[in-house]
Amino acid sequence: MKQHFLSFERFTTGLALVVACAMLAISASLGMFQIIMRFVIEAPAEWTEVLIRFSLIWMVFMGIPMAFRQGAMVSVDVLYRWSPPRIRRVLDFVVSAAALALIGVIIWWGWDYANRGKVQTVTGLEEISMFWAYLALPVGGVFSVISIIGNLLDPQRLELETAQ
Repeated sequence: MKQHFLSFERFTTGLALVVACAMLAISASLGMFQIIMRFVIEAPAEWTEVLIRFSLIWMVFMGIPMAFRQGAMVSVDVLYRWSPPRIRRVLDFVVSAAALALIGVIIWWGWDYANRGKVQTVTGLEEISMFWAYLALPVGGVFSVISIIGNLLDPQRLELETAQ
């Protein structure tokens, strides 16, 4: 059961990271397009600014699961280093519980904002609802929950390994 969940977690976290990387590439490409349009062609495309903002929001919320999985998000390095092994495991549970509580709030209110944003349209892109921008919060939150549980079951401390 544990191995099946960890396989599922690896897939979902990898998927979230691919989406985050794609959003970074999209925002960088749109930024370059906007620079060319504004300063070379002298015909700015206003819609790119909004899409850059949306893609950066999605990038952040889809990148958070990988940070949780690597143990780099909620970091209590000093306590972890000074604690004996039993206390370290308790610390893992406390940090995971706090992270899950925070992500739970983000999912709850993110879904609420997304539903409220259905009636709003995006300036410059009137056919697109704000629902799609706000949806990044609950979607990223769900992926984060899976990553937090995965890190609790199979802890990784990549930030501790690279710290000097």
